[in-house]
Amino acid sequence: MKTTIFNFTDFLDASEIKFLLANITKVELDKDTILFYQEDVCRDILLLEEGNVSLYIYGDEHDEPITLYSINAGEQCIINTASAISSTPVIANAVTTTPIIGYMLPAKIAKKLMGLNDKYQDFIFSLFSLKFNSLTTLIEDIKFKKLDARILAYLTAKNETTIITTHEKISDSLNTSRVVVSRILKDLEKQNFIKLHRGRIEMLKGK
Repeated sequence: MKTTIFNFTDFLDASEIKFLLANITKVELDKDTILFYQEDVCRDILLLEEGNVSLYIYGDEHDEPITLYSINAGEQCIINTASAISSTPVIANAVTTTPIIGYMLPAKIAKKLMGLNDKYQDFIFSLFSLKFNSLTTLIEDIKFKKLDARILAYLTAKNETTIITTHEKISDSLNTSRVVVSRILKDLEKQNFIKLHRGRIEMLKGK
């Protein structure tokens, strides 16, 4: 295990590092491997050494999965960690977007380290504050706003008559699929909110 890429190991002394290494299991998984499904309860925490993992959910107003965030080498997933530490169901699905190498840390071992080391405990709690605000905002948008309203609000916020963009850029910004964005943009055009051009969107005043 390349302990140096994981920030939390800076807080552990030699005996705690030894305890950690003795209780983790190495995993190597292919791209498109499902790590867990929404409502699963995680028993282990993934320490990602190489590769990328994406967290996503399905919303009522969407035909495609909505990406919440991704984790990269050296990072730890807050949804995975929260489920493992509290023995509660996860709120999203997780899939590898590249081949990955990582280590599975049992929840009981993480709890043991938290009891042994206050700084490690602080690190675990810092994970939640790191992405909590953006994650909460995204989930509220998905739950309480229809996608057509979100797209129109996104465009209006640009405060420009002509917006140079693509359907793909909008879909990436709003964490949905290009196909869904294209369909809704056409609907907004029919309602005279916008006019679509190649590579740009014209905002219609007074609509």
